[in-house]
Amino acid sequence: MSSASPLSDGHHPRVSPPPDPAGPAPGAGPATPSSPAPDSPTATGPAPGGRAPDAAALLAFAQRIAADTALVSSLPLDPEGRTWLRLHGPGGSEAWLIGWPPGTGTGWHDHGGSHGAFATAAGELTEHSLAVQLPTEGWKTLELADDVDRERRLSDGRGRAFGPHHVHQVFNASAERHAVSVHAYHPPLPLMRRYSRTGPVLRLEQVERPEEWV
Repeated sequence: MSSASPLSDGHHPRVSPPPDPAGPAPGAGPATPSSPAPDSPTATGPAPGGRAPDAAALLAFAQRIAADTALVSSLPLDPEGRTWLRLHGPGGSEAWLIGWPPGTGTGWHDHGGSHGAFATAAGELTEHSLAVQLPTEGWKTLELADDVDRERRLSDGRGRAFGPHHVHQVFNASAERHAVSVHAYHPPLPLMRRYSRTGPVLRLEQVERPEEWV
């Protein structure tokens, strides 16, 4: 999911590709709040005891930010594509507030070995995930077993944490309503693998790295 820029006037974010699983969206753009005060809900801070944040801590952060109605409502929404705000995640984690127009989604992807979490702040998101750990190297296509598919529907305030081998796709299935969600990853995403899927066959299509996101 690039550096993100603050809103110049509160309405017109600058455009650049976001280094997040939602991927770039034509006509959309990031808008990052300027440096928050230390007590801001988006301020960076170490995990308790100075530890790196685990998936549970990232989920707690995502759900707390999702409940911040003022911050969520500050995200510009675009009917033509996803919009996003880069946030200050806990303990140096990478975090994003993302707006999803009806019918938009990520496609299948992983998170390059980072663990993470996301929570829905408005609307509803659907997650399709694989209950299997995939090999990270040495393959282009895999045939999945019959029982590995999982589906979750996450509405306002609900979220999920995941480990470093998680593969999923996330989408807004609504035909009418935007969704908004908060995502956090630690360590910051070193790469993402993108996949296509036809029935049980998963195919590695692309490996994206941070230098491609600037």
